[in-house]
Amino acid sequence: MSCKKYQDELEESLFGGAASAELTKHMTECAECAEEAKSLQATMALLDTWKAPEPSAYFDQKMAVRMREEQAKAPAGFFERIREYVLLSTGRQFRPALTGGLALALLLGGGGYAGVTVLKGEHEKVQASAAVNDLQILDRNEQAIQQMDQLLDDDGSGPDGSDQPAS
Repeated sequence: MSCKKYQDELEESLFGGAASAELTKHMTECAECAEEAKSLQATMALLDTWKAPEPSAYFDQKMAVRMREEQAKAPAGFFERIREYVLLSTGRQFRPALTGGLALALLLGGGGYAGVTVLKGEHEKVQASAAVNDLQILDRNEQAIQQMDQLLDDDGSGPDGSDQPAS
């Protein structure tokens, strides 16, 4: 038999609802559910006998004095408020930030371990001599120079400036 099916119905019957025929039949057949029902009834009977204490006659006056004292206090500084917030909070609001920070740390650590560097500083550049630097510029511009020569050749003018192509 499935006792979970009858748990909600058992709670409803304890709070003043009528128990169904299926529930009463199940209670006669299942010793665990019958024991649970007796335990819940005893708890409810104990709660019915409990009386809330009456507040003292000076409760309102004491509360007003405490509120005035708190309002008269100097406001807490930034670090004091942060300290109280961290100490008294549940920490649930820090989980997304903590997760993001850990993910960032893993990415940076993994990238550093793999030898992948995205951020290159100026200190990593090697300074070459002026001659080497000029040769590198010529190498980069070689394709542009070739294209300019090809355009001049397609123009139809010869090397001497005449309209006759060179033979």
